[in-house]
Amino acid sequence: MTVFVDSVKIYVKGGDGGNGIVAFRREKYVPKGGPAGGDGGKGGDVVLEVDEGLSTLLDFRYQRHFKAPRGQNGKSKGQHGADAEDLVLKVPPGTMVYDDETGELLADLTRHGQRAVIARGGRGGRGNMRFATPANPAPEIAEKGEPGEERWVRLELKLLADVGLIGFPSVGKSTLLSVVSAAKPKIAPYPFTTLTPNLGVVDVDGERSFVLADLPGLIEGAHQGVGLGHQFLRHVERTRLLIHVVDIAGSEGRDPVEDYHKINEELRLYDERLASRPQVVAANKMDLPGAAENLERFRRAVPDVPVYPISAATRQGVRELVYAVADLLEKLPKEPFTREETEANEVKVFRAEPEPEPFTVRRENELFVVEGPRIEKLVAMTDFSREDSVRYFAHLMRRMGVEDALRAKGAKPGDTVRIGDMLFDFLEGEDE
Repeated sequence: MTVFVDSVKIYVKGGDGGNGIVAFRREKYVPKGGPAGGDGGKGGDVVLEVDEGLSTLLDFRYQRHFKAPRGQNGKSKGQHGADAEDLVLKVPPGTMVYDDETGELLADLTRHGQRAVIARGGRGGRGNMRFATPANPAPEIAEKGEPGEERWVRLELKLLADVGLIGFPSVGKSTLLSVVSAAKPKIAPYPFTTLTPNLGVVDVDGERSFVLADLPGLIEGAHQGVGLGHQFLRHVERTRLLIHVVDIAGSEGRDPVEDYHKINEELRLYDERLASRPQVVAANKMDLPGAAENLERFRRAVPDVPVYPISAATRQGVRELVYAVADLLEKLPKEPFTREETEANEVKVFRAEPEPEPFTVRRENELFVVEGPRIEKLVAMTDFSREDSVRYFAHLMRRMGVEDALRAKGAKPGDTVRIGDMLFDFLEGEDE
């Protein structure tokens, strides 16, 4: 049996860029050739791609960490390192991607082949060819590759079905799905038989068809997450039409009119637009005693909604219901998505947040701490084993105003400064 998984959290990291290198030309009759160190290659991106053959996020339940490959290091003779290949992760249609820390919607993936980059690879470090100047024609400076972006993301699956079956548990939704399609949902006469959504394709007349989803039964309080509340309502959002199944016979002591209003109230409390989604009522269990009387009462109480008396068990009225649903679907828009989806149906590729400040300086006892995305990235890309690289880094720090900011916080020569994972002695110097 396939386990249905519709929400997972995964860690993704773009590949680090390859390192630039320090190299010099070594040619015959040219004893001291110029710089010839090439740039490193770009790290691979982490990309999500829709595969219509998938219907669950199960694969991500067992592997939750994904890291794209790093770029190749630069080479001598001015040759650049190769860019790394992207890491492509397949997801089912209907997958929504959120930044787990901020809750921001990063991508809404609905169509086969649709892609979104959710963690970019770092650029390759520059080789010493790129640092040559008239004042320093043979620099021993090369950058390390830029670290790839990393984050935790939350994947949520919202089924892409044309029609959703809604109603209280045990009103006959799974039986109806099994009758009108080739789907084989688990069916039993007790509440909450359906714990995960089931999909079936309904062939109407050989020329028309639609996808029907049997969704877990709603209960009161579902909009607050009670029972299977939010798991259920997430999938309802995607459907274009709802078949509201009621036990018209009241076989378990329920009142079909009251049940109808309670379900619609849960939809309204979750999202006003769901309550206005087109509905037809399947008055099920017409083969049981008391059904005819309740049907008349229901029609008087709910006069504005089409009601189709059926018996999923005996198939009475099922054909008429299916044809009516197919006719209605032809008149409805293809993608009535709600909430975030209505703002942009096209994929929203991740965009970097603007950096609020270049850096900040704070004091921790006797230690001075410099923080900021840009400056921490510079530290990660500097090769501190080479004197020219250290001198170039110090020049950048002075030009960015770090030295002045440290002095303003009370730093004196010899004090310890931390940037990222590196510790430095504060030494004042003159700009070059």
